[in-house]
Amino acid sequence: MNGKLGFGLMRLPRKRLGIDIPQVSRMVDTFLDAGFTYFDTAFVYPGSEAAIRKALVERHPRESYTMATKLFAPMVPTEAAAKKELDTSLERTGAGYIDYYLLHALMGNNYKKYEKFHLWDFVQEEKAKGRIKHIGFSFHDGPELLKEILTDHPEAEFVQLQINYADWENPHVRSREVYEVARSFGKEIVIMEPVKGGKLADPPSEVKRLFTQADPKASFASWAIRFAASLDGILAVLSGMSNTAQMEDNVSFMKDFHPLSAEEQEIIARARQVFSASVEIPCTACRYCCEGCPKQIPIPDIFAVMNRRSSSGQLEAAQAEYDALVTEGHGADACIGCRKCEQVCPQHIEVADELKKCAVAFH
Repeated sequence: MNGKLGFGLMRLPRKRLGIDIPQVSRMVDTFLDAGFTYFDTAFVYPGSEAAIRKALVERHPRESYTMATKLFAPMVPTEAAAKKELDTSLERTGAGYIDYYLLHALMGNNYKKYEKFHLWDFVQEEKAKGRIKHIGFSFHDGPELLKEILTDHPEAEFVQLQINYADWENPHVRSREVYEVARSFGKEIVIMEPVKGGKLADPPSEVKRLFTQADPKASFASWAIRFAASLDGILAVLSGMSNTAQMEDNVSFMKDFHPLSAEEQEIIARARQVFSASVEIPCTACRYCCEGCPKQIPIPDIFAVMNRRSSSGQLEAAQAEYDALVTEGHGADACIGCRKCEQVCPQHIEVADELKKCAVAFH
């Protein structure tokens, strides 16, 4: 049994205005029955911590799973407010303790705030109290900053990194380089975005042909998750599964996991070349940008329509989709260029500039 698959809880299925707890419960049961244990949520994932309490914590023995959650400092005003997040997460989840606690989304424009608020000292103190079992952080920047943080903070036991086959050699994301830095420090790695926000589950047609010819029965998502799980030093590969079908697919190829063969790695390399030629906006729909937008622009949704427009060339269909999506005063043309979104974007997208392009295309 291979336990590398992790259940990422950022994109849970929704029903009406809330999370679909019955469906999440079925997904949890399928996940545990297959021998997997790692659940990943965060203070800032809307409704996620409360949902996993109902679907997991209140239904299964505490020793049957491990839980990860995160402290997000960039958008809180005080040190006390930042430290309060752990209390809130423990209350919401009802888990009693957190197995893997992460300082969330460290990157160049925010990592010093974690220092200023003494949060590294805080998590070590909480570990000593038994409320945290393992300390780590999630990271969205380059290898130079990662090396600096790991040098300054040897207490970090693991690192959560964005790794997928499409971004492995991407000069903007630098997945391979940050992976190699983390391993050079001997850190275990949790992989996030292995399917790149779902993009690799529905790749370009040329990539689909490559994968289908190699293995007609394998899902496109399976290639992405197996690529990540084939790397050394992996604690968990987080799949942000959004329905029972995705859960069943992921479990089907991960419960008896086989690393990619040399031939399969060559196919992945060819698929990567297709993505490197792409001009799409590299948004993964994490929606961190939406909360602080003064114009309430549905930025990830607009970018998704723009990407479909670019890839398909179906301008009229894209225009109709865009018109149905946005309401008056909340379209791409409403952007005032405040760039608050860019301060929290894990992909370092120049959001305001991309919205200008979308405004030209759709208005």
